[in-house]
Amino acid sequence: MKERNLVDLLIHQANQYHGRAALQVKRNGRYQDISWDEFLDRAVRIASALKYSGIQKGDRIAIYSENCPEWAFADLAILALGAVVVPVYPTASLRDVEHVLIHSGSSLIFVSTPEKLDFLSQLGEKIRQFKKIIIFDSAFKSHSVAISLADFMASVSDPEETLRQEFQSSVSKVGLDDLATLLYTSGTTGPPKGVMLTHRNFLINCYDAREALPISDQDVSLSFLPLSHVFERMGGYYLHLLSGTTIAYAENMNTVPENLREVRPTISCGVPRFFEKMYARIQEEVNKGGALKRVIFNWALRVGRESSQFRMKHEPIPFFLKCQYTLAERLVYRKIYQKLGGRLRCFISGSAPLARELAEFFYSVGVLILEGYGLTETSPVVSVNHWERFKFGSVGLPLKHVEVKLAPDSEILVRGPSVMQGYYQNPEATREAIRDGWFYTGDFGKMDSDGFLYITGRKKDLIKTSGGKFISPQNVEGLLLADPVISQIVVVGDKQRFITALIVPNFEQLKSILRSEGVEAKESPGDLVQMKEVHALVRRRIEERTKDLASFEKIKFFTLLAREFSQEKGELTITLKMKRNVIAERFKDAIERMYRETENQDEGRDRIFYVL
Repeated sequence: MKERNLVDLLIHQANQYHGRAALQVKRNGRYQDISWDEFLDRAVRIASALKYSGIQKGDRIAIYSENCPEWAFADLAILALGAVVVPVYPTASLRDVEHVLIHSGSSLIFVSTPEKLDFLSQLGEKIRQFKKIIIFDSAFKSHSVAISLADFMASVSDPEETLRQEFQSSVSKVGLDDLATLLYTSGTTGPPKGVMLTHRNFLINCYDAREALPISDQDVSLSFLPLSHVFERMGGYYLHLLSGTTIAYAENMNTVPENLREVRPTISCGVPRFFEKMYARIQEEVNKGGALKRVIFNWALRVGRESSQFRMKHEPIPFFLKCQYTLAERLVYRKIYQKLGGRLRCFISGSAPLARELAEFFYSVGVLILEGYGLTETSPVVSVNHWERFKFGSVGLPLKHVEVKLAPDSEILVRGPSVMQGYYQNPEATREAIRDGWFYTGDFGKMDSDGFLYITGRKKDLIKTSGGKFISPQNVEGLLLADPVISQIVVVGDKQRFITALIVPNFEQLKSILRSEGVEAKESPGDLVQMKEVHALVRRRIEERTKDLASFEKIKFFTLLAREFSQEKGELTITLKMKRNVIAERFKDAIERMYRETENQDEGRDRIFYVL
């Protein structure tokens, strides 16, 4: 590792690639290139303006923005001065935004739009803590409270050569063990904690990840997961800086399908919810296409699964199966592949467990998803499946500089140079998390004889029934999320006799299936979840998917919800993980009803429970 810090990655690539595209952003209806030279020039100018504004090494500076080139410009400019980047989730609640800004003691903030500035104005007098508020939006008219990024950069009029020399001088004073960022966990419980990560933490993780994954300067990545989260920050940004990869920014989450076709990426990061929705859309299109299309699709899936066993082992596919695979590729696989841009080599999945069946489905149609595992506190990658060596259902092999062992209760413990320095201003939480040099992840796991790591549950989410049986809700949920009829599910039942579930169906799938069975389907979700036919269909799917589970792991009753869990309502984290405590409290009446009304029933599964 020859770099002194993360900024050296940009300096090296700008010297090597000059006019080649470092970033791509959609403006005026089409994607435009930003070269490595331009990238470095923007970072230099912002760093100079920050320095003249009085920013010093160790100062905390916040970035409150969606993914965009300016995010990266500001990030590396801040780091060049030895200051500390404090990302703020663009969709965070006012309470969480206030907590991050006040707790971190941020003295300056970069904001993406005037709308974000208006949101911040609700903080009242607390906004006065900032020396400056800098707005990325080029159309913003600077005033006494905030200044546009263009005007901020223009405030420095020194010759370019002078600015470059001062920039290099500042960068040379930033060391590997200097603090690079405070990342506030999106946490499913309690107020966010500020995770302290250094330049070394990120760089060693980048080098290890590049050794495991097939990333090079020939790749193009689509960035759509939030840069305020550690997964995209490292896997979709710093790792690509190291590799010389071009990063294209999606316009927003809703335009990702369109942007995939426009950018035609070769690699990209994703989360399980993204793949679940993609799978559901594919199923919807198949069902809309009629009986023949379903028959062809199901045949192609069978061919894909059979051939994948040979492909995974790098063995030749038998002749007759190979002929079927070629035909299936023309009729089915290629159409799915083209919707992803037609150049994709692999997705990297993280942040939450990916259902094995989903990974197998996508691989059977030619789309490889390499699942990994990590936490904010580990910068983040602990393990990942490799391009040439992977096992679906696992989270891969530990990285080169990461030690992993299992505690007596099977909790995953991690040690190595990518583990955080601790929680900012929270020594008690730090002592609890790092003991005898090992970071206690809070996740349960197991390792097979080949060294592959498997996640078996989350310690704090573990359900203990009144009969003393322990159940990992994620395991049960994973089995059911692979079913196209089920969009979201939360399993509950701590201290109860049995487990139950809150289920959000895939409404379009339900309607399509009911119509194929000759049943007139209601149009609105509220009406749909009240239909006995829907309840019976969901029950059949649950029983089929969980038939191999122990009796105490099987869902006895469930409630159908007429809307999805959402970030806006505080039920999902920024990476779309369930906030179980929030959901349990919000749907407390529905959960209690399942246990109260079924208390004396042995066979009550035909009763319909629903929530509008």
